[in-house]
Formats: sequence, C-alpha cells, structure tokens
Amino acid sequence: MKKINWTYALTSLLTLIMVAFLLLYPMDYYIMKPGSAYNVEEFVTVQQGDRDDTGSLNLMTVSMSRATPFKYIVAKFRDYQDILDMNDVRQEEEDDEEYNIRQLKLMSDSKFNALYVAFSRANLDYHVTYKGVYVLNIISGGAADGILKPGDEIVEIDGARIQNQQMLIDEIGNRQSEDKISLVINRDDKLLTKTIALKEIPGSQGKKGLGITFNESKTIKTDPKVNMDTEDIGGPSAGLMFTLEILNQLVDEDLTKGYTVAGTGEMYENGTVGRIGGVEKKVVAAHEDGMEIFFAPDDEITDAMLKMNPNILSNYEAAVLTAKKIGTKMKIVPVKTIDDALDYLAQLQPKN
Repeated sequence: MKKINWTYALTSLLTLIMVAFLLLYPMDYYIMKPGSAYNVEEFVTVQQGDRDDTGSLNLMTVSMSRATPFKYIVAKFRDYQDILDMNDVRQEEEDDEEYNIRQLKLMSDSKFNALYVAFSRANLDYHVTYKGVYVLNIISGGAADGILKPGDEIVEIDGARIQNQQMLIDEIGNRQSEDKISLVINRDDKLLTKTIALKEIPGSQGKKGLGITFNESKTIKTDPKVNMDTEDIGGPSAGLMFTLEILNQLVDEDLTKGYTVAGTGEMYENGTVGRIGGVEKKVVAAHEDGMEIFFAPDDEITDAMLKMNPNILSNYEAAVLTAKKIGTKMKIVPVKTIDDALDYLAQLQPKN
C-alpha cells in the first residue's frame, strides 16, 4: 500500500487555501479602473428616428469591483487603478441594496433629464408627470426604520396626492414629534398604506422627520416615443451622451460628422453638464477604444471644494492632464452645457 505524504498533502491544502483567500476573500474596498466605450445607439431608439449616421456617440464606463487581496495588490502597482474605501463609495449607513437602488435612481433621473433637455432643444412635444417621492435610504433608528424600504415610492400623505418633494417636506415640517402620518406607498407596483409616528432623526440635533433620504419621482412622455434600455448601466454619468444621441436621432443630419465621439457628464434639467467621478479612467478607456473626440465636463471648482481638497481639478483639467500622460491624439473638449457640445459638433468639418 502506497504511503500518503502528509507533508506534501498539508502543504498543497494550505497553498490552495491561500490562493482561494487571495482571489476570493472580499475586502472592505473597491477597485476602480478603466472600463469601455459603448455606442449609445445600442441603448437608445427614437421611434422612426435617423439611424444611418457614419459616426457614433459613445458613453464611457469605469469598472468597479469589490477588492480581493489579489486585486488590491495588483491595483497598488497599476496606473489608473484606484483603491476606494467602502465609505467613499457608499453614503452613510448605506448597504449594498441601498447603493444599488441609488445607482438605478441616478440612471432613471439621467434618462429623464436627457429626454427633457433633448426634446426642449428640438422644440418637440413632451409631458411630465410627477409620481411622488422615491425613498433612497432608511436611517437606522429613524421613524421609518422597519416600515419603509429603499425603492418605495411615497404617493400620498394623509390623503393628499404628493405633487413634488417640497410638498412632503412642508407637510412633515408642520407636524409635531410623535404625530402620526398616513402614507400611501407604491412598492413593487402595489399600493400599501403605512402609518408612521414622527420622531427625532438620529444625528440631526432635534430635527423631526421620517428618517429617510429621498428624491422626486417623475416620468416623461414624448412624441415621438423613445426607448432607452439601460438595465446594465448605473449612475448618472451617461446623461450628456444620452442627450446627444436622442438629438442625433431626432434630426436628419449626422451630428457626429463621421467621427467617433465619446464623453461623460451628468445632465441636469437646465442643460448644465455636471461633474462625475473617474474621468481619468474614462479618458484612458476612450483612447484604448479608438475614440477621436472626448467631451469632458468643465465644472466649476468652488472655494468649499478647494478647502476640502486643495489639489482638486475640474473634470476637464483632469482629462487634459491624463490625455497628455498617455500620449493620445484624441481631442479633449470642455463642455459646461449641452449647447457647448452641440456648438462644437456644428463647427466640425465632415470627416472624409
């Protein structure tokens, strides 16, 4: 009978455990690195829209994954891979479910703003409907803890239909602590009635309320109709490129003039392009995917931002610095508003 080499077996087992630990053990960090460029036409379809353009408008992504010891070590020695503390990614008291719900809501708002701005600029019909208030986060120990859930939509308070988030704020502001309010909520397309006794919001120094963070929930109907398939995309940073793609399909001419155009930036209802995170990684990804033009938010750095981080750069400044470091020929274009992007595209000479 063959003898078992216990030393070898134990060493192999320990090695296997160590490898599994390095590759699989989840750390309280995230790794952010360059993602890819995606043609926005794949996600946006305007009914009977113009889709025969030779150029393309592309949204940029970053790759965000939970760190393991192996990924953590690799990121330490790689350019354009950042190690982020979990508290820098999530909001206070936010768990995985709440983080994912917030990202989906940010994308939903981004789609709404893209449609609103595009149809406003094109002078086409649209209709906005306010649905209520969308619950993003429940503060532990607050009045709504254990009663409301992230993703709930508050549609009525004490029998009155909620028209906007300020209405909810005002109604609660007129009540006393321990007052009970009746809320009608939409949860998974079912209307439920919940009674909640107001109480002091934990950490608020005496302020009473529900103990939730929330945002307005509204929809927009347009003519022509627009389908936006964004199930695999989270966050607000694709707003600028969504807006441009909708406009590109609404008009007969090719806004891109035959170029591969990439960009990033949150889109606000007034047409302003907002600051986003990870712009350096998106410049790297755009360069690697052969983009020719890159729109970067030319956001304002306030005194308060400088006080918190004296070395902070605007998205545009960071994008230009990154482009120089990697030696790309891609043109970095600053945009403060959607009109800046449209004006730049309008003056482009068509590509051969």
